[in-house]
Amino acid sequence: MTNELTVPRMGKTDCGEPPLLLWGSCMGEDRFDLVILGGGSAGFAAAIKASGLGAKTAMVESRTLGGTCVNVGCVPSKNLLSAGELLYYALNHGFKGVSLAQRSFDFNAVIEAKTRLVRGLRRRKYAKVLRALPNVVLLKGQARFKSNREVFVGERTLRGERFIVATGSSPRIVPFEGIGKVEYLTSDEALSLRKLPDSMLIIGGRALALEFAQMYAHFGTKVTLLQRSPRIIPDEEPEISGALRGYLEEEGIEIHTGVTVKSAAQRGQEKAVIALVKGRRREFSAEQLLMATGRKPNTEGLALEQAGVEMAESGAVKVNEEMRTTASNVWAAGDVIGEPMLETAAAKEGAVAAENALTGSHRKVDFLSIPRAIFTSPQVATVGYTDREANERGYRCACNTVPMSEVPKAEVIGDTHGLVKMVVETETERVLGVHLLAPDAGDLIMEGVYAVKYRLTVDDIIDTVHVFPTLAEAIKLAATSFRADITKLTCCAE
Repeated sequence: MTNELTVPRMGKTDCGEPPLLLWGSCMGEDRFDLVILGGGSAGFAAAIKASGLGAKTAMVESRTLGGTCVNVGCVPSKNLLSAGELLYYALNHGFKGVSLAQRSFDFNAVIEAKTRLVRGLRRRKYAKVLRALPNVVLLKGQARFKSNREVFVGERTLRGERFIVATGSSPRIVPFEGIGKVEYLTSDEALSLRKLPDSMLIIGGRALALEFAQMYAHFGTKVTLLQRSPRIIPDEEPEISGALRGYLEEEGIEIHTGVTVKSAAQRGQEKAVIALVKGRRREFSAEQLLMATGRKPNTEGLALEQAGVEMAESGAVKVNEEMRTTASNVWAAGDVIGEPMLETAAAKEGAVAAENALTGSHRKVDFLSIPRAIFTSPQVATVGYTDREANERGYRCACNTVPMSEVPKAEVIGDTHGLVKMVVETETERVLGVHLLAPDAGDLIMEGVYAVKYRLTVDDIIDTVHVFPTLAEAIKLAATSFRADITKLTCCAE
């Protein structure tokens, strides 16, 4: 195998003409119980489930094995974010009497270490895992439906009783005047720059845009962010959006909201963007331009119409609650079905799709209890309904917000940035949503996940003893705030 599975082994196999089969055996003919299109999180979860059920399975991947998360998503971005945090906060901390004045930073060495990490995880957690699955073969190539029972892969036809479409997503580029003539970056390229830019313009204001903005700002790049909506992360609670914007601006990131980008142009070594900012014409320029405007489902070239699979206006594959498409023997999972485009959601969807396809069960995915996180500093992590979403669904709600400055551990470690907001149904006092802006919020949110998933009440959380001092007490304090004035309680009072 060469080039980390991006190209197949060359030479003849027992399965026909090269270069198609990467490993496994075609088991006599190209007929399978299940054919999975895509080798990312959803595809792997489906393959593991199918193998456990004894199904003869083919996985078809046209790009790099492992999908977005390990290659150009969660793994490399969080690695670089951690490197930037170490660099920035070592010099910008809140501890009196501690001074670290020397700054040593080799951008290329950081990028090379990230690349080694990605290659290692891809090999251990994807390639080796797939090799160990009985009854699963991996083929390289672009799949294209011939009918709802057949797909072309190169010149070969694979016949399947059932199919799962799990082809993932790619960076979405918003078309505006001049963008085709500008050397811009997507989130893929921004993870592998070989030279640290002096300045960067970022178009977007959601998770991707904010993570890259803080990553490069911590490395020392002057970052300007242009967001179309009136606020950054507009789907999150407004208290979290406003507080995070303030923290990012304190670190020197220039943020503009209410922006309508009109055009872009290449001006020598710099990129220029003309925009209306709250109705006023402005021009911005920087060494690099990053288009962090979300991701689009990978459906191009699949000929889904040949299988009777319909797509939504967004370009996502339409599925029902059981991950079944409009074709009776085709399921879909992961980013290709649209939001939430999360690695964890994709894996859950892939496993559910495979089980439903192969056993005839009718499992559904509980999307309400799937958490999401933005790995800025402080982090954002949420689960369940926001205040607005709960009211739109007819719940009568009460919402309390507790600043992290009320959490003893936050004061102990000298980082009181953030807040926790809890959404509670008034009648039952059931927890409908937990929303965090805090250090390590992505780890802390799991208590909120259990609360939402298992329909816990505020008293269930209050009655549970927490370790002191920990940041996790933030969620208990939020629950306690529905019963008492927490500013008048001792550190461990129930």
